[in-house]
Amino acid sequence: MSIVVNPSPELNHALIAQFVAMADVMSLSCVVSDALERVGTMRNDIKPRASARKIIGPALTVQLTAGDIVDCLEVFTVARPGDVIVIDAFGETDTSIWGGLMTGLAKNAGIVGAVIDGSCRDTDEARFLDFPVSSKAVGPRQAHTAISGRREPIKINVPVSCGGIIVNPGDLVVADEIGVAVVPAAEMGPVYERASTIARNEAQMRELVLEGKTFQDLLEKFGRI
Repeated sequence: MSIVVNPSPELNHALIAQFVAMADVMSLSCVVSDALERVGTMRNDIKPRASARKIIGPALTVQLTAGDIVDCLEVFTVARPGDVIVIDAFGETDTSIWGGLMTGLAKNAGIVGAVIDGSCRDTDEARFLDFPVSSKAVGPRQAHTAISGRREPIKINVPVSCGGIIVNPGDLVVADEIGVAVVPAAEMGPVYERASTIARNEAQMRELVLEGKTFQDLLEKFGRI
């Protein structure tokens, strides 16, 4: 058993800032999923459990071990402001690996959200702190760390499986009330350009619909709906 903590990758802060600036875009996870051509979209059981605030930021990944779920306190040794913690808890729904104290520590560290293929708890505290957490499940049972003191095995900043897709350290995570989309770090530039175009077109289409235009009108103007 061991703890593996790899250094965080270099980030393209300018590109990340462009995505963060899209926080007011409606249905942002849908826009990014469309820009990814449906690739990189997590399963629909990864849902927001606390704050309605969007999550936009680079992934700080955590891999736990099936049947041996421990607390992931080591993330705070490498976490950077703006990070999104992405946890591969093997879809475990009966043991929660994220709670109120983790939420408070994460917010203090400048972490902007957590996405968990597993269970969280203390969602009332997360709402109180206005900290967004998306997870597969919610339940009261804590990890064994509080009782045993053991915090291994765990791997940080390694490729993980979360919500049915592979997430690498530094990939861009976009989560909202609808779902979660993940942009590979190497593709952020072109995906941002496509997402910006989609968001701009959808805003125009929304206005035209409110004006009473038909789907034929939209297809003629934009070629899609």
